[in-house]
Amino acid sequence: MDCRRVQHVAGMFHYIPLRLDDRRITDSVAVKQAYSDADLSQVDVQQDIGSPGQLPFTRGIHETMYRGRLWTMRQFAGFGTASETNHRFRVLLNNGQTGLSTAFDLPTLMALDSDDPQSCGEVGRLGVAIDTLDDMLLLYDGIDLEKLSVSMTINAPAAILMAFYLTAAKERGFDVRELRGTIQNDILKEFAGTSTASVCCCNRSLATRFNGKRLVCWKSPT
Repeated sequence: MDCRRVQHVAGMFHYIPLRLDDRRITDSVAVKQAYSDADLSQVDVQQDIGSPGQLPFTRGIHETMYRGRLWTMRQFAGFGTASETNHRFRVLLNNGQTGLSTAFDLPTLMALDSDDPQSCGEVGRLGVAIDTLDDMLLLYDGIDLEKLSVSMTINAPAAILMAFYLTAAKERGFDVRELRGTIQNDILKEFAGTSTASVCCCNRSLATRFNGKRLVCWKSPT
């Protein structure tokens, strides 16, 4: 492409108007169109930016990031019974998946048993039905939980499902300090953005949420 063509194209982009004249974060911090070294004059690089794998983690939570290990690859999965979903998990792992992402059905999300009248027509439809510890044992049967991370999309009854998971792992002889994974436990999202409202009032749900975080911090290795 010749120089005149380059200048013409550059000029076209120069006159594209901004979608937003004043862009802000949380209505208070203005976002500039571009930044330069001058914007770092008041920044303490070690304290405010730090090194990879160290607080405040602005450069990644691991020192080597994806150079050391690829991101976890998992497909959101869960339907029917615990045995049916376990079979699906095995198929996914045998085809290269490196973690598990568990979808629970609506009754489980609402902390309802499958035989509750309110569960009629919804059991196992949008995810797997988990009612008891035995269900959790079946769900991850034959899967080495110390070698992969497990994500569970669960909010209001997250503490109960996490207790099921940890107990099932212990019964199968796993060291809970070696387990990796996440629960959502985000009750505010449930109130604001979905139809699966909390099983109890907002204040109590928030208390349960933070108690769950304290438990994980207390049990997890440093």
